[in-house]
Amino acid sequence: MEKHVLGLELPTDPRWVNIAEKKIEDILVDHAYCEQKAASSCISLIVKYPDKEKVVEMLTPVVAEEWGHFERVLDQLNKRGYKLGKQRKDEYVAALAKIEQKGGSREQQLVEKLLLNALIEARSCERFRLLWKHIEDAELQKFYYELMVSEASHYKNFLSLAKEYMPEEHVTKRWKEILRAEAEILENIEVRGDRMH
Repeated sequence: MEKHVLGLELPTDPRWVNIAEKKIEDILVDHAYCEQKAASSCISLIVKYPDKEKVVEMLTPVVAEEWGHFERVLDQLNKRGYKLGKQRKDEYVAALAKIEQKGGSREQQLVEKLLLNALIEARSCERFRLLWKHIEDAELQKFYYELMVSEASHYKNFLSLAKEYMPEEHVTKRWKEILRAEAEILENIEVRGDRMH
């Protein structure tokens, strides 16, 4: 589960997990919204591309899985006496949205969305791994290990789905461009331990 296995160009700044451990309520709240957004993103792809059988077939179980994760994060919040609270602006996802290429064919637009979903899944998985490895709360260690294992295949599923709708060369080239752009975003974004990304 190292960064190169996930394809990421830049590992998370080690300071992130140290700050995150001190702000675990904020991390759990933000994480809950991340799971909610992951489910919503898959639903919107199914709604927008109902004619793409593989999209419907592959993403339908992911919706259920991500929503199940949302419920599990809520459970961790409740156990600790925390509330879900308000969603905060996600600078990382806002920056990623700017690298999405607009226009092109319907298939190109679909592939852009699939690749961005793949990237968010890969980065989330990397951060779950850091939390599992470094935080002291034994219950949360186990929780993040389980989520890391569960999420590990998602990014690969999004990548393989993208290759169903555009030639592999296009997908591979675009994926590398997106990975480079994401590394630049991380280099220029403040290291915050109160956000999952």
